Amino acid sequence: MERQEIQEIIQRQREYFETGETLPVSARKAALRKLYAGIEKKEKQLCAALKKDLGKSSSESYMCEIGLVKSEITYMLRHVDRFAKERRVPTPLAQYVSRSFEKPSPYGCVLIMSPWNYPFLLTIEPLADAIAAGNTAVLKPSAYAPCTAEVMTELIESCFPAKFVAVVNGGRAENTSLLEEKFDYIFFTGGKNVGREVMRRAAEHLTPVTLELGGKSPCIVDRSANIPLAAKRIVFGKFLNCGQTCVAPDYIYCDEEVKPALLRELKKQIELQYGGEPLQNENYGKIINRKHFDRLCGLIEEKKVVFGGERNADTLRISPTVMDDVGWDDAVMGEEIFGPVLPVLSYRSLEDAVRKIRSMPCPLALYLFSSDRRNIEYVKERVSFGGGCINDTLIHLATSAMGFGGVGESGMGSYHGKHGFETFTHRKSIVDKKTFLDLPMRYQPYTAWKDKMIRMFVK
Repeated sequence: MERQEIQEIIQRQREYFETGETLPVSARKAALRKLYAGIEKKEKQLCAALKKDLGKSSSESYMCEIGLVKSEITYMLRHVDRFAKERRVPTPLAQYVSRSFEKPSPYGCVLIMSPWNYPFLLTIEPLADAIAAGNTAVLKPSAYAPCTAEVMTELIESCFPAKFVAVVNGGRAENTSLLEEKFDYIFFTGGKNVGREVMRRAAEHLTPVTLELGGKSPCIVDRSANIPLAAKRIVFGKFLNCGQTCVAPDYIYCDEEVKPALLRELKKQIELQYGGEPLQNENYGKIINRKHFDRLCGLIEEKKVVFGGERNADTLRISPTVMDDVGWDDAVMGEEIFGPVLPVLSYRSLEDAVRKIRSMPCPLALYLFSSDRRNIEYVKERVSFGGGCINDTLIHLATSAMGFGGVGESGMGSYHGKHGFETFTHRKSIVDKKTFLDLPMRYQPYTAWKDKMIRMFVK
């Protein structure tokens, strides 16, 4: 899409926003209902597109993308009336007689840039939050998931006019053109390098941003953990979508005492969940493209593979792979893996493990498998991370009642449910001062009496 077309879309959205038609809560709810109905009509097409782009089964597509979006929309429909209400706050005695309150107001025209790994979820879920908050939106899906982007475009065009919600498809040129324009808010999900560029471009216009990034998310397994259950849930969380999940366990950090048992259980669980030949499992996905496939293959050290390692360049598939005897200087520990490769490291004391994790950039997620409440509290208090689970993986992002976001290098800002509404909302702080009484003490000329009164009221 040419830059002029992008500029025209943004201008039309600004003009539409100025009409005030997105502001009534009734209009927001009507738009959300229309979006929900449109998703239901396109569900089969969406599943087929996700299968083509990422090899996802229909069950996985619904569980991890379509169903979560529908759940977010349902949550917003239930709660947006309350979220959009003015909120009264206490008024200082010095402002007597007044009413102080905060009024939620949409930013205006927002840009939502989404990645390829969960192309439907990470595009439409923030859109639902933006609509609930009363904004117009320009969507920029990833060019790496073209089939899903095509169906999403059809979905959006069938539900909304471009002056309200528009989709801009394309690659780097379109990204650049969009970031050269002034938006009222930018919501970006993706990698750190592009996130830095988004923030730099946004700074030129002083545009507020939310950055949902990534990082090396640790999975700690202490000696008190239920090892069979831990292995089962780790395998699910790591190899879902072939490991191409921003909150997937990046590596296991295991107490050396229980590591042999954990490795045995990991092997068992991979076979139970994916079969003896995962590359032949039609419900096991694929790597998004050859570039990422080759990168992942370069991270696999054959001599350290204790399970898996099979790959097929023609189908872009890599079997669930477990590596042992991994060191912090190994290539697989030098970057976020974002694929079906699971390194296992060991520690002697939990304090040492926490110290090591704290020395690294804050991860987007942290997972701890433990039955020891002291260990659980210690990790919760001592390690900074975006979000996570105790004795499970991934599920913390599946609830609209709780915010999702990173910290430090793993991102800034959050969304889901009320947090999503607040992300796309500016709260105006307003004092409604009554006219029947006007305290004289703030006005010049100042006197000893006025000074005494000021000190009485303001303290």
